[in-house]
Amino acid sequence: QVQLVESGGDLVQPQGSLRLSCAAPGSIFSGNAMGWYRQAPGKERELVAGITSGGITQYGDSMKGRFTISRDNARNMVYLQINSLKPEDTAVYYCNDFPPRNSWGKGTLVTVSS
Repeated sequence: QVQLVESGGDLVQPQGSLRLSCAAPGSIFSGNAMGWYRQAPGKERELVAGITSGGITQYGDSMKGRFTISRDNARNMVYLQINSLKPEDTAVYYCNDFPPRNSWGKGTLVTVSS
């Protein structure tokens, strides 16, 4: 079973920054668009950002400006830089292809609190 492994989540104060990482198997990553998603407590999972194999990016509603998705095609890695974190960014963050077609990984928890 292929696995997506997210990392980099942490407890951070408002206005802080984080860089999340996702290691993806080549069977998912190679040639495919990849995405970051998040699920806040009591809410549905939502798209944060997507990136094509060629680097074209797309951001979810209200995600533009503070979120930056990137990928390293040589390493099968996807990254999400989050700046100016807000308490409402508290969520479990997941990666998957874009749109998501594979089993979800465990995600990485981002908690924004003072």
